Amino acid sequence: MFGPLTEPLGTSRLLLEPLAAHHAEEMAEALADPRLHRYIGGRPPTAAELRARYARLAAGPAPFHQECWPNWVVRRRRDRRAVGFVQATVRPGPRGSRAAVAWMIGMPYQGFGFATEAARAMVGWLAAHGVTEITAAIHPGNAASATVARRLGLSPAPGTCDGEVIWRSGPLGPA
Repeated sequence: MFGPLTEPLGTSRLLLEPLAAHHAEEMAEALADPRLHRYIGGRPPTAAELRARYARLAAGPAPFHQECWPNWVVRRRRDRRAVGFVQATVRPGPRGSRAAVAWMIGMPYQGFGFATEAARAMVGWLAAHGVTEITAAIHPGNAASATVARRLGLSPAPGTCDGEVIWRSGPLGPA
């Protein structure tokens, strides 16, 4: 299984840095638009709230938990600006680990393919580290996230869970 920290990842346009508490201020700015919460509820978190959350995530779960939480800040390579995040909750299973994934890209940076590009890098990393199935819970009205899920090779399962459609991958192999 994974340790509490992940490794940096990169794509042609993006850098993915393992999430840490020191990212809170710039992420609060990147995620400040209330429209980001249209489908997930709540409000934009403050820097203090993010700092506390990121410290917990970076520390990892208690030793008796079997899940882990690899999370990355997504940055544009050209100017190193934080534009969002990708995250996973990884749980062991009888035929390999399973990961529930999510992504959020700030409003000014949407529409450029950053969510798909960052999520692909994360899913490739997860597959290379033994994850054999990916899921994503997406509100039925969130067409942009459904598009990302489709581009990742996920398909919607019948029905909903807590009002969200569960998108699933087929079996993954090593990247």
